[in-house]
Amino acid sequence: MKNSIKNPKQAAGEQAAHLVNNNMVVGLGTGSTTAYAIKELGRRVADGLKMLGVPTSYQSAFLAAENGIPLTTLDEHPVLDIDIDGADQVANFIAIKGGGAAHTREKIVAESAKNFVVVVDESKMADVLSHPVPLEVIPSARKLVEKNVSKLGGKTQVRMGVNKDGPVISDNGNFIIDADFGKIDDPVSLNKELSYCTGIVEHGIFTNVDIVYIGKKDGTVEIIRNL
Repeated sequence: MKNSIKNPKQAAGEQAAHLVNNNMVVGLGTGSTTAYAIKELGRRVADGLKMLGVPTSYQSAFLAAENGIPLTTLDEHPVLDIDIDGADQVANFIAIKGGGAAHTREKIVAESAKNFVVVVDESKMADVLSHPVPLEVIPSARKLVEKNVSKLGGKTQVRMGVNKDGPVISDNGNFIIDADFGKIDDPVSLNKELSYCTGIVEHGIFTNVDIVYIGKKDGTVEIIRNL
């Protein structure tokens, strides 16, 4: 007999997809957990749901198209009803994102949405953020960024590609540098400091999380809201 319990990522992603109602414009995040939400939205579109999606990466655009979700842009719909995306770590409704090197577009879409919903499994939840912070960096500014991030207490490493030689290149044509700050006691201040650094296109600290769907090992989903 097969185990019918959904894996935590699937449970969180699919349940969050049911926040979407007819005629909504929806941000479509990037990553393995969000992929379940996109596939569930595709099933709902096939059943008659009317919606438009704004992808945050080529990955999410391709997946949405494969699942029959009609796409639009922020130029056509600058205000979104909801954005559903994953995260590398979440603590106190602040997320670190960028494991998929898409955090610049993800942040643009998240900040364009009335509600930013994060879907994760329970291993991504923490009391204090400590995950390395991804930075999208203009290639010619790499050394400058590394120097300035070091002054903030971060240890930097250029993210290298898998199945390709050289560094990871973002959808925007930039390098990704992972900055390890250890425990981040004041992510709001670090968010501001990194935003001031010349050469950083965008960083992976997201301070605007509204709702978190947390998939559990038993297949249930805990929902927490930033009231």
